[in-house]
Amino acid sequence: MKILLLEDESMLRSSIEEYLEALGHKVIAFGNGEEAYSAICKDVFDLLVLDINIPKMSGLALLKELNSIEQAYPTIFISANVDIDDISHAFELGASDYLKKPFHLKELGLRIDRIKKAYEIKHLHHVILSPKYVFSKEEQMLFYNNNVQVLTKKQLQIVTLLCENIGIVVDFEKFRSYVWNEEPVDNATIRAEISRFRKFLKEDFIINLKGVGYKIDRYYPEKKG
Repeated sequence: MKILLLEDESMLRSSIEEYLEALGHKVIAFGNGEEAYSAICKDVFDLLVLDINIPKMSGLALLKELNSIEQAYPTIFISANVDIDDISHAFELGASDYLKKPFHLKELGLRIDRIKKAYEIKHLHHVILSPKYVFSKEEQMLFYNNNVQVLTKKQLQIVTLLCENIGIVVDFEKFRSYVWNEEPVDNATIRAEISRFRKFLKEDFIINLKGVGYKIDRYYPEKKG
């Protein structure tokens, strides 16, 4: 997994980073919240490990800021703080787990492994379309940064049809049959509907093969630990 670590205590930060990398994870570590937040806005991570009491931007403030821009990540908080209000706030913000300092590094590794397994199970029935878009075949929902996207009926049918034929060109007849229920619509109408959908997307994963049809290729992220 690609993990962002936010910990201002340098010795502990180094110890966690070394241990997790020995387990095969890729760790990007920071000592203050503003630098960590900037990195999250520019890169994609599988998991955040955040201390609460951090200079410039606390772990709680960082996660709250990510929520405000609809960026969602599995998150483990680590802290010597045992204030129940802070713990409650962490889970209200969407934290996956909370680990009290001092802790054994193996315990952190076990908790990360649990999250990783849950992530892998969830994505058995998910098609990764781009760095931030995922389509759930089981739920027939499109997610952006783990947030459900509100689609029109035709947009949902279009992305469903393309994901059911991943890597295969879907011609206009198939769109006419599946999305328009055999209605006598011309190819220009189909192109216009798909064009509107592509403009709606924040990352365009639909490939246009001029005069033939459209397809989606499965997205393969850079291999991570």
